[in-house]
Amino acid sequence: MILAVLNQKGGVGKTTLSVNLAAAMALAGERILLIDADPQGSALDWQAARSDESLFPVVGMAKPTLHKDIPKLAADYAHTLIDGPPRVNDLAKSAILAADVVLIPVQPSPYDVWAADEIVKLIQEVSLYKASLRSLFVVTRKIGNTAIGRDVADALKGYPFPLADTAIGQRVVFAESAARGLSVMEAEPKGSAAREILKLVNELMEP
Repeated sequence: MILAVLNQKGGVGKTTLSVNLAAAMALAGERILLIDADPQGSALDWQAARSDESLFPVVGMAKPTLHKDIPKLAADYAHTLIDGPPRVNDLAKSAILAADVVLIPVQPSPYDVWAADEIVKLIQEVSLYKASLRSLFVVTRKIGNTAIGRDVADALKGYPFPLADTAIGQRVVFAESAARGLSVMEAEPKGSAAREILKLVNELMEP
């Protein structure tokens, strides 16, 4: 599977999701490749902060020929994840063309819901050439028992893609683990954040 994590709005947790999903898969024994397609290089920074042995390689590839280059790179891996760029452009389109699944992280905020419109339109455009493409939203940085957290599912119903059953909470461990180049599965293997990431992996693996 090639999974692209994409949204043009900053601060939604693209890199956080990418590295933790990749880590969860790697810790389960899968050979994983993470491609940093964000010119800011946040996933590469995460890898550089790590002192422990790497769980998976991280390759920087912020170029619009991504969809042509990935098949050869991904051939030796069970799953490849793409940490996408922060804008809707040719690079984002290339990431979508490369992907089997597009995961769109959104914070439980009306601004995030409104901002999703551009990436949805781009995915729909690419879907004309790639009918098998699967796309879904995932709520990130959710604060439990808040009205906005509950309302985001209704707000996203106007879009053509489903919402993942799993929501990722706003938890300090994501930032604390990232600062050390760790995943939440390593920092707090029995914590709520790790459980949410593992649950999302299982959901993404469903046919």
